[in-house]
Amino acid sequence: MKILILGGGQVGASVAENLVDEGNDITVVDQDPNLLKVLQDRLDIRTVAGNAALPGVLRHAGADAAEMLLALTRSDETNLLACALAQRHFNIPTRIARIRATDYVDGELPVLEQFGVEHAICPEQIVTQNLKRLLQYPRALQVIDFAEGRAQLVVSRAQQGGKLLGKPLRQLREDMPDTDCRICAIYRDDRLVQPDGGTVIQEGDEAFFVAARADIPTMLAELRPSEK
Repeated sequence: MKILILGGGQVGASVAENLVDEGNDITVVDQDPNLLKVLQDRLDIRTVAGNAALPGVLRHAGADAAEMLLALTRSDETNLLACALAQRHFNIPTRIARIRATDYVDGELPVLEQFGVEHAICPEQIVTQNLKRLLQYPRALQVIDFAEGRAQLVVSRAQQGGKLLGKPLRQLREDMPDTDCRICAIYRDDRLVQPDGGTVIQEGDEAFFVAARADIPTMLAELRPSEK
């Protein structure tokens, strides 16, 4: 896939590094030629120095043939304008923008739609949401929402005091007969263990489980003691 990444900073460089490993044709645009040189020395990508909000720079970067635009510069306005150009002048089908100002995302005006942004990445909002979920469940290492938060994937490390510690996973059905929880993966000493009913939970295991939001506290108590 031909992908155009606008912004070669920390976010853009990280995205480029991940996408180039999947065999994509990557072009990165940034106004800092020194930053682009560092990227090009590390990765098998094409780079273009220039203002990502200018049609000529986008055309030179191959916007006419691009299948995806990732506008990840530090400027919301540059990212919005680039997405608008990508939609109206270059017909790039997939347009993703990094947006930091919540007014653009949550405001009354449909700004993202007007500028042709299909998906918005809001780093500050993501961090805030993650912190909120972790504060709700202090015993969790990570919490990811599904179905608008009705179900959640939670990662927690088993410790002494957890009800399930030293017992096979089939015991979970007896401990929680009225809930539908699934331990879908276990990492033990940095190695993946594919769990079944006979898998015994050991101290230090990182358990990945899926459950309804209301059942998360009960499930966490199976893995480790309660914490204030």
